[in-house]
Amino acid sequence: MRKLVYFIASTLDGFVTDPAGSDPSGPGGYWPIGDDYLHHLVAHYPETLPGPARQALGITDEGSCFDTALEGRRSYEIGLAAGVTDAYPHLRHIVFSRTLTPPDPAVIVEADPVTTVRRLKEEAGKDLWLVGGGEIAGALRHEIDRVVVKLAPLTLGAGLPLLGRTAGFDPQLWELTDHTVLDSGTLFLTYDRSSA
Repeated sequence: MRKLVYFIASTLDGFVTDPAGSDPSGPGGYWPIGDDYLHHLVAHYPETLPGPARQALGITDEGSCFDTALEGRRSYEIGLAAGVTDAYPHLRHIVFSRTLTPPDPAVIVEADPVTTVRRLKEEAGKDLWLVGGGEIAGALRHEIDRVVVKLAPLTLGAGLPLLGRTAGFDPQLWELTDHTVLDSGTLFLTYDRSSA
């Protein structure tokens, strides 16, 4: 069975974006993206780069980790605001929303994230990438099998937490199964859900 992987960038103080939910890596963004960070993504997770970035960098490698990108409406709308109707045309792209009609017919809208993820896990294929944001991750927290945190050497003080603002208290242990430390200070930390 394939896994739901929350592959997400986080600050040291546990935020995935600022309080307004803006794009931290877009124009005027505050997210530190060093050359080593970009090289690591290209080498290990090329499918997580948006289509325009892949095109600019000449990336054609389909990647070995994910074949489906899942995200919430707010995360999807960040791309729309930048004029990108399908940030991941190289993947099956599913957006969870009860109100959205996407302008790109390649983007699939689903209303029930838990039922959809359970169905997708039963299909053959690569793992499922939960893009974010925090609110949809909070709604899917019991379905997440692996978390890959790109931990930035950055603090915000306030913002959207890793599992959103509405996730209830529900302790879950995770086992560190891999890690990479980049010279720029970013850590790639892989955690699998603990059975303990």
